[in-house]
Amino acid sequence: MPAGRHDDVMASFAGTAIVRLHQLLTALFVITALYAAIVFDTSAQWVGAVTAMVLFSVGIVVFLWGFWSAVQRSRTEELAVTSVYFLTGGCAPKSVRWQMNSALIIQVITAFATTFWRSSGPDGNPGSSLALGILVPMLGLGMNGLWASSYGTFGERVTDTSRLSPNGESE
Repeated sequence: MPAGRHDDVMASFAGTAIVRLHQLLTALFVITALYAAIVFDTSAQWVGAVTAMVLFSVGIVVFLWGFWSAVQRSRTEELAVTSVYFLTGGCAPKSVRWQMNSALIIQVITAFATTFWRSSGPDGNPGSSLALGILVPMLGLGMNGLWASSYGTFGERVTDTSRLSPNGESE
């Protein structure tokens, strides 16, 4: 197999791995958040809260990784924030955009639904550990950013020559 073909196959696999991991982590969040909301005892709330915090932490790391990669690519390519974090503007194939944004939307809906479904604790006081689920969509934004910065297609960076002085230096 020629080296170029191998690289294409590996890049395709890696891009798919990010999509599948995003879907798997979203499913984990939905299952544990619903379990915590339905059972709503102390152990179930701990499961939901710990899962939400771990996914939020993973989301921060992945977000920063994707952001760093996007900044590096922005030196030679035109990247938009919406393209990086919501996969708009044709940077991703339609199937990838649909799968990644669907997972993000599912995270948002699950977070709000479980938070407002059980807005009071088991003792009747306001507030519940399920509110930590609101932080989980950071994972979705991070996974989208990582995918876009690693595999997204962007146009070449355009140099604005109108801002250069007559001697070719920026003002």
